[in-house]
Amino acid sequence: MSLKIRLTRIGTTHQPHYRVVVAETRSRRDGDPVEVLGTYDPRTKARQVNLKLDRIDYWLSKGAQPSDTLHSMIKRFRRAAAATAAAAPVAAPAPVSA
Repeated sequence: MSLKIRLTRIGTTHQPHYRVVVAETRSRRDGDPVEVLGTYDPRTKARQVNLKLDRIDYWLSKGAQPSDTLHSMIKRFRRAAAATAAAAPVAAPAPVSA
């Protein structure tokens, strides 16, 4: 059983909306997925991609191959997540009064 991380379309005509799924390589584009890993909405400007990186890492470790499109999306999402984590200031713990 060869697995692939790819997009499956759930939008209507002229209003595309996609799910990021793990599916068997030989299954149809909109066939039954093994697991849903996120969403992609190309019509919005802010936050187009929403991914569960921990589950993506799990499936990659099990041998699932991302499609070319998903490979670039995952890279962009990781960079954006790292940039927001680095930009967010770490809050200092509140002083404890005895």
